[in-house]
Amino acid sequence: MASLLAAGRPASRRLRRREALVGAAFVLPMLVLFLLFRFAPFLGGLGLAFGKYTLGGGFRWKGLDNFERLAHDGLFWHSLKVTLIYTVVSVPVLVAVAVGMALLVRRSFRGVRFFRAAFFLPVITSLVLAGVVFIWIFSADGAVPRLLGSIGLSEGSWLTNDVLAIVAIAAVAIWGRFGFDMLIVLARLQDIPRELEEAAMMDGAGAWQRFRHITLPQLRPVFFFLGVIEVIGSFQVFDAVYIMTGGGPVKATYTLGYMLYDQAFKFFDFGYASAVALALFALVLVISLVQRLILDRGSD
Repeated sequence: MASLLAAGRPASRRLRRREALVGAAFVLPMLVLFLLFRFAPFLGGLGLAFGKYTLGGGFRWKGLDNFERLAHDGLFWHSLKVTLIYTVVSVPVLVAVAVGMALLVRRSFRGVRFFRAAFFLPVITSLVLAGVVFIWIFSADGAVPRLLGSIGLSEGSWLTNDVLAIVAIAAVAIWGRFGFDMLIVLARLQDIPRELEEAAMMDGAGAWQRFRHITLPQLRPVFFFLGVIEVIGSFQVFDAVYIMTGGGPVKATYTLGYMLYDQAFKFFDFGYASAVALALFALVLVISLVQRLILDRGSD
């Protein structure tokens, strides 16, 4: 018996080693791609932030000059302010719309699969292409200004209005993202035990009470996840700004992402653009940690 067990151990080790090698073979291509196209560019950008690099001019070490310039650059602080306004306008509304739509399509009714697919359709639509359509929708002759103008609430193009332009950009982002967030919320809603709601109904709880005391607490981890990814996404907003306003009017939609693009590909100041990118990374990291801290305290 002992001899049989001893003979089986090497075979078991060989099997585990073979499984580990097979697993590594599957992981290796993705790991190589990650190192080549994610980690290496990050290290390159980190190095560029401490120097000056121009096309054909080579790299020159400048230490912390780019960061000192960033701290005294009024355009950087303005773009940070615009980005924060965009985040405050878009993220809460986006999450609220996603939760509302998830609650709607959670129910069983005829055609619910069609509505789920229709709500998800903007996610797979090119935001650049959608931006071209939304330029017309928010232009002076577009649907939104005409509709609001007919009841005396708005006149003229939103994209040339220094207040409404950022709202138009946020509206496009909400339209393009709420389907993805809706699916995440819907998946969580499907996991909530029906027994909880049935017991609450037997105790006489209304729809609002069930939503407040059962559904919302169950969605707390989803809110954290959506809050993190949408704040990160809002700090990186670029494509809708580039297509619809180009940072205007009078830099009312000049976000950090657009400033990064300007410095890198309009002024070819790659060192300063890398410093902007690092500042953007630090901001997103701090905000994510604060969100986590707030959520942890709320769950105690």
